[in-house]
Amino acid sequence: MSTPSTLIAIADAVVDSLNETSGSGAFSQSLSAERHYQPVFDLPEMNDLHVSVVPKGVEVLASSRNQNQHDYAIDIGVQQKVADDTEADALMTLAEEIADHFRLGRVQVDGVGSVPVLKVSTEPVFAPEHLTEKRVFTSIITLTFRVLR
Repeated sequence: MSTPSTLIAIADAVVDSLNETSGSGAFSQSLSAERHYQPVFDLPEMNDLHVSVVPKGVEVLASSRNQNQHDYAIDIGVQQKVADDTEADALMTLAEEIADHFRLGRVQVDGVGSVPVLKVSTEPVFAPEHLTEKRVFTSIITLTFRVLR
């Protein structure tokens, strides 16, 4: 079996970090994160919480004569069908807790080592069209990790 790409290895490390933290009870809700390329679920499946980790992109910039700076973007989607604003509030809190978990943090990536989180962004904080059309709360948190090589 070949070595996974650095982007996939970082996405897997994000999944591991989320699941380990959830197991310790640090989040307000229990979650089970999974890596996907296309996190598409049928509406009946959305009654359950989905935390999806998706590799998003890579930007490479020259850092020095011998090194390049690789910025890897990973999206974390928090999705669940909601009945009212109270349930949406709880999911907004969870999304914020996930973002806080990675701010100023690092993940341990197999074959790469400790990789710092460069940036955490959540814009918009939820997808209004999902809430309006399907009553599904969707928040996407984008993490950017930097690796010099």
